[in-house]
Amino acid sequence: MSNIPESVQLGKNTVIEEDVVVGENVVIGHNTVLLQGTHIGDDVSIGSNCVLGIKPGVNQRMRKTAQDNQNLMIESGTRIGHLVSIYSGTKIGKGVFIGDQASIRENVSVGPDSVIGRAAIVELNTTIGKSCTIQTLAYVTGDTTLEDEVFIGPCVSMSNDKYMGAQPFSLKGPHIRKGAKIGNNASLLPGVTIGKDTIVGAGSVVTKNIEENIVVAGIPARKIRS
Repeated sequence: MSNIPESVQLGKNTVIEEDVVVGENVVIGHNTVLLQGTHIGDDVSIGSNCVLGIKPGVNQRMRKTAQDNQNLMIESGTRIGHLVSIYSGTKIGKGVFIGDQASIRENVSVGPDSVIGRAAIVELNTTIGKSCTIQTLAYVTGDTTLEDEVFIGPCVSMSNDKYMGAQPFSLKGPHIRKGAKIGNNASLLPGVTIGKDTIVGAGSVVTKNIEENIVVAGIPARKIRS
């Protein structure tokens, strides 16, 4: 086990591998596993039955990801719920909240004060800005960018493969500009850009780029007002 400060509270059956760094006043729940290379800042709270610092695994049909940094970095003041899985090579900023059963893959960056809701999934190579909200059961596909203060409603779904594996395509998720808001159950197709401060109505299907400062809705999503 790595050196753990006396101020740390450890639950029962906690596993902490070698080369794990844990800051002051950290709380770790029962049955949680901190894998090699995980770095935890001060005043972080981690729930029970979490696994942090997972190394990605693939088969021959899955793409291999290059990781510049193999460590999972969780900065100070972050709160992590129960049954959460976070992969190596990811950085979680200060004051982030991660709900129960959420999953965050490798090479992801989550900016300070953002919220990842209960059972939300954030796939690999994704950038999430500061003060974003990703609500319950939302699916953020790989290779996606969310700028600052973006709101993603419950059960929103995104995709990054235009041809669903049927022919070559450079994987690219949506790019959602600062302050945009995506309503419940909306679907965003690969590579679309949502403009700054634009609102996408609940249940919409976004098939092409959307300009800034408008409201869109429908299937496919169309402008309904400025």
